[in-house]
Amino acid sequence: MSGCRLMRAIRVSEFGAPSVLRLCSDVTVPQPGHRQVLIRVHACGVNPVETYIRAGTYARKPPLPYTPGTDVAGVVESVGEGVTAVKAGDRVFTTATESGGYAEYTVAADERVHKLPDALHFSQGAAIGIPYFTAYRALVHKAHAKAGETVLIHGASGGVGVAACQLSRALGLKVLGTAGTPEGMKMVLNNGAHLAFNHREEGYTDKIMEATEGRGIDVIVEMLSNVNLSKDLQMLAFGGRVTIIGCRGSIEINPRDTMAKESSIMGVALFFATPEENKECAALLYAGMEAGWLRPVVGSQYPLDKAAQAHHDIIECPGAAGKTVLTM
Repeated sequence: MSGCRLMRAIRVSEFGAPSVLRLCSDVTVPQPGHRQVLIRVHACGVNPVETYIRAGTYARKPPLPYTPGTDVAGVVESVGEGVTAVKAGDRVFTTATESGGYAEYTVAADERVHKLPDALHFSQGAAIGIPYFTAYRALVHKAHAKAGETVLIHGASGGVGVAACQLSRALGLKVLGTAGTPEGMKMVLNNGAHLAFNHREEGYTDKIMEATEGRGIDVIVEMLSNVNLSKDLQMLAFGGRVTIIGCRGSIEINPRDTMAKESSIMGVALFFATPEENKECAALLYAGMEAGWLRPVVGSQYPLDKAAQAHHDIIECPGAAGKTVLTM
């Protein structure tokens, strides 16, 4: 019985620094229940939000102890009662798990499990979940971006940023992206952006405005709102929208900047997406995989026992470069 088997998994017994991520080799392999899928994990994406949860600073805290991780890619080991969409042996990726993804096996609800085409390897599969579903939610469900509009993606070389670039280009937008290194800017251009800007350069926002011929930006996808939001509001076109995906603190803004453009600031949290919204997003993303424009960029890869190092590096790195992934 699978319930008697043991696996390696990262366990968190207290909130704190990356060192609280402990590798245990005696964790019981979970069993899939009704409408659940047991997956043998080959790779698991590491998302910044997982570092906030681990530190205990996030709004939602899981009960301790827990295993982090939502974005896994692997092979279906077995399925519970009522599962029809996938079967044992299928290559899949997830957008959420029930038992945590930093592990050799994980259980996920069948509606959160999607087939992974052969064209993508498992590390790429682990880079789809939160990044692409979040980017789609920001652009389509929240900002209602339309073909022909101009989008600015801050931190466009990170996991969500690359996803937003590829999606925006596929949706017919004019795509501008920022990054913090020359390598990052090159990556942004290679993944759908028409123009890239270095956000460490003095006066880079002036260059962005020049690129729009002074008209401004229709949609801004914001990964670091505690630094950029005030400037974002000044760069918007009339009726422009800022979607907030990332924030590491507070910032002072002048609400008059929103009045001058009748602009909107909206938060984005994938947690609140409805099953229908997730289904719609999954259908578009699968079409993107088939067509070849959805190509996740994998950055640093770490073995499972280096999860603490991955958590440190994803926050402290000088410039994002693709999706951070743990491999089993």
